[in-house]
Amino acid sequence: MTENSTVAEIGDALRQHQRFLILSHLRPDGDALGCQIAMALCLQQLGKDVTVWNHDGMLEKYAFLPDSHLVTVPPSAPQDFEVVVVLDTAAKTRVGRCLQAVGSAEMWLNIDHHISNDRYGDLNYIDSSAPATGQILYELIRELELPLTYAMADNLFIALSTDTGSFQYPATTARSFEIGAELIRAGANVGELSRQTYDSFPRRRIELLRSLLNVLKFTSGDRVASFALSADEASRIGALPEDNEGLIDTIRAIEGVVAAVFFEELEDGNVRVSMRSKDPAQVDA
Repeated sequence: MTENSTVAEIGDALRQHQRFLILSHLRPDGDALGCQIAMALCLQQLGKDVTVWNHDGMLEKYAFLPDSHLVTVPPSAPQDFEVVVVLDTAAKTRVGRCLQAVGSAEMWLNIDHHISNDRYGDLNYIDSSAPATGQILYELIRELELPLTYAMADNLFIALSTDTGSFQYPATTARSFEIGAELIRAGANVGELSRQTYDSFPRRRIELLRSLLNVLKFTSGDRVASFALSADEASRIGALPEDNEGLIDTIRAIEGVVAAVFFEELEDGNVRVSMRSKDPAQVDA
């Protein structure tokens, strides 16, 4: 496996170039979008020219993030950049149509926490022990002594909070809590951020959950729970793809369930499968 680039190499890439593009994966989550905005704001503080694209643009559910307007869909005509920074994305193709919108780039910088990352960058910084790319990005910002604004703190807090399940998932580390505290001291408004993220769902999301629970199935001695969403049902409810985020955890949390599976029919007829599991030893304890 290719070794990680050094922090110094990443610092040189950020400081020595001017035109940057910031990308993350399609169907983005809070970690992806929070990191994109935080990285863009950091580079702007350094006087860089920064563009931020996502295949799906800015999601409605995260539009409350400071400077969320920076995230736009890619244009139809390709553009050229010096450095493309890809965050929270295990494979280059996962940036979707953003890939075709990049005319040329001198360098691709790949920062991620997924163990499956195929190290597609000219510079790669992968830490699969980190529970969120937001944690990696924060550590890089601090080690490189880069700017950290109030708005960056808000975005990094959401990146870390959402990918750790509000600091509950097993991958959460002591350092995750420490960084959360440091971000609060740096200005992150934890109360308002948490309200917007966890206590402000649109009604259509609840209608979606009701529909999914109506088709909930248990198999393998009730140790596997699954539900499915057809494209027709999603259209009937008016559900957006972002409304699905986290719903699988509702059935994963059922006592005795080891694995949860969500089958989602896409508009092109393909089926997207999401799976979450728990440690069987803990379930059987």
